[in-house]
Formats: sequence, structure tokens, C-alpha cells
Amino acid sequence: MKLSADLKELEQRLGYRFARPDLLRQAVTHGSMSGPGREDNQRLEFLGDRVLGLVMAQALLEHDKTATEGQLAPRFNALVRKETCADVAREVDIGAALKLGRSEQKTGGRRKMALLGDAMEAVIAAVYLDGGFDAAQALTLRLWGKRIANVEDDAKDAKTALQEWAQARGLEPPLYLETARSGPDHAPVFTIEARLSTGDQAEATASNKRQAEQAAAKALLARVRQAKA
Repeated sequence: MKLSADLKELEQRLGYRFARPDLLRQAVTHGSMSGPGREDNQRLEFLGDRVLGLVMAQALLEHDKTATEGQLAPRFNALVRKETCADVAREVDIGAALKLGRSEQKTGGRRKMALLGDAMEAVIAAVYLDGGFDAAQALTLRLWGKRIANVEDDAKDAKTALQEWAQARGLEPPLYLETARSGPDHAPVFTIEARLSTGDQAEATASNKRQAEQAAAKALLARVRQAKA
């Protein structure tokens, strides 16, 4: 099976070439596009979640050899949670290659955190099945590298961390504004803007307000830290 142009480009962004291209196609196929002869990515997502967990657990032990289990647990959760997987998926633009049904396309499926996070885990599983654990580990460590290095900060609740950052500088607490809502009533998608009294702001989209607020806070915190660096 030959890869389509969008999947070849995704291969390049991932930095991994598949011996079994069908695995990559399955990894980016949402349930809304599954059918006879075309499996969706749910089973791969299940496996990828476990592979990611093992890679991150080992990486954390090596990153901080003195950390206690109580310190490691929130760091681990910060690295493997769906929001983080979706962030990584956005960085390699998995959304551009997602195979979605018409309904998901119309409701912004390529931007949905859950779909992106699931696809990222499925891609990890696809690499694992195609090239073994070493290949999956190398891919994951490359894509998660900066997050592992900064995991102590990322393990904090993003809204709390942003508020602490603002208070330390004598600023008012951040504001969170719903700027858009799309999708059907049973599956809404929220866009939230996090804003500081300095005028700095960042937006994020998710399937519930809490996740969108957390993602917006995280994006804004990263932006102001980079600007002040």
C-alpha cells in the first residue's frame, strides 16, 4: 500500500518511515471514517497509551534519580494526559492527515483535543508495531523532549501556575472568556481566551470548558515566559 501525499508529509514530520504504511493510515483514521476494509484507530490508541506510559515512566526515572513516587506521579500524569498528547499532535500537524467523516469535518474535528490526542497515541502504537519498542521510544522521546525537561513546571495545574505568575508580578488574576462555541448540543466544542491585565492573551479549543481553560492558560503562560526570557 502506498501512502497518500498527506501521509507522506506526516511521515516526514514524524521523522519515521513506515515499513507497513497501512499502520500509519489506520492510526489517523477516526471512527467516523471506518468501514469494511478500513479499521479505525481505537485499538491502536489503546496500545499507544500503554507504550507512551512505559516510555514516560522510564524517562522520568532517568530525568530525576532522586524523585519520590509522590513527585513522579503528577509529573507522569502531566506527560501522558490527553491535553499533552494533543499538543504534540498539533506540533507535527497530525490534524492535517486525519481521516474524518463528514460530520466530524464540519464540527472542527481536526482541531478537537480528544481526536488529536487519540491519534497521537495511535501513531505511537503504529510505530511500535512497525519498528519495535526502540523505534517507538526514540520517536516519543524526540517529540516529548522539551516537556520532559520542563516537567516540574508542567505538572502544576496550568491555571494555578498562570495565576501564581501574575500575582508574583503584581498583576490582577487572569480572565477566561468564552469566545466561540461550535458543534451539536450533545458534543459542543468551546474556544476559551485566557487574558492578563497586561493585554497578553492566548486561545485554546476543547470539548469542555475546563480543558479549554487549562489549555489556554498553558499557552498563555508559555507565551509570557518566552517573551520575558
